[in-house]
Amino acid sequence: MAIAAMAMASAVSVGSASETRRIEIVASKFTYSPSEITLKKGEPVVLVLRTTDVTHGLKIEALGVKSEISKGKDTEIAVTPMQVGHFVGKCAHFCGKGHGSMTLQVNVVE
Repeated sequence: MAIAAMAMASAVSVGSASETRRIEIVASKFTYSPSEITLKKGEPVVLVLRTTDVTHGLKIEALGVKSEISKGKDTEIAVTPMQVGHFVGKCAHFCGKGHGSMTLQVNVVE
């Protein structure tokens, strides 16, 4: 019973320091919004990806992220960056003429 109470307490702990930060990223017609995000080294985050038009993708090699983003469905990716730096995420699913310029700047800081 005590274990169940602890599990519920941690699941309901809104606003606590241990709550995983969620970052919403919307892909549409050759852009990501926001076009730049900042993460902290060692801090787990969940990227919530969605698209407003066609299927897109997101690939950030240095962070081990590669996912498809389908219209009408949120895609959630858990990430814990372990190195500081500036990384470029790219669309990983051909989405049309401007596909090659569709990027997301990811800054990982201490």
